[in-house]
Amino acid sequence: ERTGARLDRLRMEALLGVPVVPTVGHRGRGRRELLEAITALAEDRHARHRHVPVSYGPALEPALQALSGRLAEFAGPPLDLPPRYLAAKLLEGDEPLAAELHNRRPDARALLGEAETLRRRVRGESGREPALLLREGRGGFVDGLLREVLVEAAGGDRMAPSRRIDRLLTHRWLGLPIFLAFMWLLFNLTFTLGEPPKAALAWLMERLAGALSATLPAGWVESLLVDGILAGVGAVLVFLPNILLLFLGIALLEDSGYMARAAFLMDRLMHLLGLHGQSFIPLLMGFGCSVPAVLATRTLAGRRDRLLTALIVPHMSCSARLPVYILFAGAFFGRQAGNVVALIYVLGIVTAVLVARLFSATIFRRDQAAFVLELPPYRWPTTRGLILHTWERGRLYLRKMGGVILAATVVLWALSVLPPLPADPPAAESQTVLSDAGPAVASAHLRAGEPAFGPGGDAQEGGSPRLGAESRARAQLGYSVMGRIGRAIEPVIAPLGFSWEMGVTLLAGFVAKEVVVSSLAVLHQPGERPGGGPQA
Repeated sequence: ERTGARLDRLRMEALLGVPVVPTVGHRGRGRRELLEAITALAEDRHARHRHVPVSYGPALEPALQALSGRLAEFAGPPLDLPPRYLAAKLLEGDEPLAAELHNRRPDARALLGEAETLRRRVRGESGREPALLLREGRGGFVDGLLREVLVEAAGGDRMAPSRRIDRLLTHRWLGLPIFLAFMWLLFNLTFTLGEPPKAALAWLMERLAGALSATLPAGWVESLLVDGILAGVGAVLVFLPNILLLFLGIALLEDSGYMARAAFLMDRLMHLLGLHGQSFIPLLMGFGCSVPAVLATRTLAGRRDRLLTALIVPHMSCSARLPVYILFAGAFFGRQAGNVVALIYVLGIVTAVLVARLFSATIFRRDQAAFVLELPPYRWPTTRGLILHTWERGRLYLRKMGGVILAATVVLWALSVLPPLPADPPAAESQTVLSDAGPAVASAHLRAGEPAFGPGGDAQEGGSPRLGAESRARAQLGYSVMGRIGRAIEPVIAPLGFSWEMGVTLLAGFVAKEVVVSSLAVLHQPGERPGGGPQA
């Protein structure tokens, strides 16, 4: 309407046989009318409702009619859908539908065999895949329908501005570098703009920890709240601004219509991997979370594409890894942290490329399916849509902190304080726990002829070293269940240059990647709690 186009809605209803409701989706206009029309259709109250078959041409139509007739003889779920629709899905190679038919109807094996025979016949006679013929038939139907009901205004082509923009953003040589530049800018802004709120949250966590320590009596409860829950969950919570900024940037690219162009740009690269551009969508979702990304591979047409895409999704750096990246990049690379994080993401993509290339050339060798993608017009994202998309993804991150990460943090704290270190361990045991406390601490206390001093500064009588506050805290960690687990796996991780604490952190990461940060916070507390309480 804004471009002067006119849509004959009543004519469109007559041709489709269903109600037609004009809407503006991102503004919510027409939503109530749409729901009312859906209800009327579901209750069979729409007078002009009828099924309008799509003609798929002489190459496919005979096979479709033959299979529809066979399906009409079946009854009951999942065959309570129109037989022609089910026939089209079987000719497309819809494996979930075929599996459901096989599981629910023992007599469906012969029918599935007929469907496969018809697919081979169509492929042999036309030289093309039935799935591609079906897509072309539907596309032709839509094109013919629009010619009947849509009148474009003179000079009012709504796709004209988008095509002008696409000349640059989807350029054969410039398109991919521009996309990579957008990604680099997104990661750098995520780190730069997220630093002030991240620092504010860290300051708040410190003040809260100090208030709890001053209010609660020293003991197990205070240690659990301060050294366990607050230190562990708080260490992950401070990265929430970075996570929200990343999600906001991705939502901006999606709602503007650019993300569909990114899939188009990546189609050529996907073909080098033995995939097509449609696989890029689950891979892109992998930057948010690997689990829904793997689930999204079900939208791909072939089993080969689904398996290959699912196998390389974990190489994409999901948002759960971002706190780990930010922690170490900020600690070791300073102002270059944003570039380092972007480089890590690129490294994951390169690794996925190599793995996919290897798999597609060996265990997944097969012809590729056709790729059809709609490029929508560019739109200005709405503030409401951006906020909703960002909050929805951020809410899942917060839910994980209140569930998996909180539980893992409490378990890690318990493993680090149990069993408690004896107040005056025997001399041999003192030397053992001092050694577990680290070379620097041990050498400071175990130099020849020098006794170890306790918190008050007096030497322990009887030659048994007494541990200071810092030493005792580290010794408690080495004496605990966690310390014993760490020493057990230390020979395996020692060639990597990792200490046993880092080994325990890696084990905790199997629960959730963010737990790596919280476990580091629990394992590296600065000293004994005031009042002699147990120290994580």
